[in-house]
Amino acid sequence: MVDVDKRDDIREFLISRRAKISPEQAGIPSYGDLRRVPGLRREEVAQIAGVSTDYYTRLERGSIRGVSDAVLEAVATALQLDDAERAHLMDLARTANTPSARGPRRPPQQRVRPGVLRLLDGMSGVVATVQNGRSDILAANSLGRALYAPVLQSQAPSGPDTKRQLPNQARYLFLDPGAADFYPDWRAIAATTVAMLRSEAGRNPHDRALNELVGELTTRSGLFAALWAGHDVRIHTTGTKRFHHPIAGDLSLQYETLDLPGDEGQTLFTFTAEPGSASENALAFLASWAASPPEAPPAGGPAGESNVPDTRSSAQPGTHNAAKTETSHD
Repeated sequence: MVDVDKRDDIREFLISRRAKISPEQAGIPSYGDLRRVPGLRREEVAQIAGVSTDYYTRLERGSIRGVSDAVLEAVATALQLDDAERAHLMDLARTANTPSARGPRRPPQQRVRPGVLRLLDGMSGVVATVQNGRSDILAANSLGRALYAPVLQSQAPSGPDTKRQLPNQARYLFLDPGAADFYPDWRAIAATTVAMLRSEAGRNPHDRALNELVGELTTRSGLFAALWAGHDVRIHTTGTKRFHHPIAGDLSLQYETLDLPGDEGQTLFTFTAEPGSASENALAFLASWAASPPEAPPAGGPAGESNVPDTRSSAQPGTHNAAKTETSHD
């Protein structure tokens, strides 16, 4: 049997996507009908996908075991899914077709290879970090530790009886009151982070550490719980992110991501500034500050262990812009 929680994920994901497509978007004339549901009706999705209404209804109830890729592609097209949503639907189907006899598994502790650490340390003038799908920061170069000092030094509370944890972007965003100051676009970044975690949950539904993180944040943050219930997914590739740094001030940086094929689940994030911009000057100042004594530690320790929590203690959160007063993320 498909796990009940996974059937619920399939059902709620399909319902949420169906609700977002209007008859006009789907090319279906409404003739002024009074519609009892937002978006398309089940029979309309079935008609567009070329399957029976009963068959689509079973899919939407989570009975996705054995469904062919061709049918899933037809449903994805009918629901006008984007690339991230389409991949998520396929991940949910893969999980349904290869159920695990075991419960959630705790993955082995991830190590960043020495070669990757040397690569990070060799990237001067560029912010570089390695993260996993749970948004843990596994390693960072000197400028990465300087930029992300508020995250690495975060006092966001962890769950009871938990062991020492890696710095985690999602936990910082939703549990640390300083996050709304560090990220001027905090709400948009929070929504993106939840969408990325939702995508990761589709790829790795038996990741115990991920399930525990989602459970913790759902319990402690009303906003996280609401965003998680939206079932939005996203693939993080490139874009611009704004920071309000306690040392360097305001920065607008372009980011690129690169999956590390030799290290499953690890992604290299880099941030650069537009040449000649104020952000380039601020990043250069931050690099100079990071390189000044006391000397910053290397990106990782022996045998690929990350030292990212050991960031510069002189970054004072108290220098944040006092005009920003949002402290509650619920």
